[in-house]
Amino acid sequence: MNEDSRREPPSPARCSDAPPQPPWGCPSPRGSDPASCTSSFLAVPASLTPGAPRPAPRAAMSAEVKVTGQNQEQFLLLAKSAKGAALATLIHQVLEAPGVYVFGELLDMPNVRELAESEFASTFRLLTVFAYGTYADYLAEARSLPPLTEAQKNKLRHLSVVTLAAKVKCIPYAVLLEALALRNVRQLEDLVIEAVYADVLRGSLDQRNQRLEVDYSIGRDIQRQDLSAIARTLQEW
Repeated sequence: MNEDSRREPPSPARCSDAPPQPPWGCPSPRGSDPASCTSSFLAVPASLTPGAPRPAPRAAMSAEVKVTGQNQEQFLLLAKSAKGAALATLIHQVLEAPGVYVFGELLDMPNVRELAESEFASTFRLLTVFAYGTYADYLAEARSLPPLTEAQKNKLRHLSVVTLAAKVKCIPYAVLLEALALRNVRQLEDLVIEAVYADVLRGSLDQRNQRLEVDYSIGRDIQRQDLSAIARTLQEW
């Protein structure tokens, strides 16, 4: 496997174990003592599904591991022999497919890289946004990229939460709402619950303090230019 397809390691640390956080991380209620961000992590109750009533004050969540590699392997096999419009269509299917959150092997294929210099360059660029970018990155380039389906929007939002979780384990709702371009807390909590069921992350919705506490998140694809910085970090650690 090429270096581009290597992924970041999962992030298992809880809020209390995380590196120093930005000023907006782990807020505590005004006038109260700072509270620890560490919390218990339970199975997702059946009632905690998108659109269902929310328990208060905290929704604790985790997810069982599901096997999703089979779909990804099928897409990779199909992509090896696809060209042009057929390959571009296949990429859009990959970006929408449930359970597929890693795209490095697809990006490594020579025929996929050829799309960057073709009439399907926007599809190739969209694939790189899903591999390395965030929903905010997509919005910044939306005029030059293909439109997203609702499933693709939610998948890219899931990946955006993973990117945030790599930096801070307690993420305020306000930060998530802005980063994911969501209108209200209900939409945000539904999206997080979907991410939990997709095995993208595990954590707790702290409704009292209006934050997501991340216990675990998947690793994302790493770009070649980031490998040297990661190697230095590992050596220092």
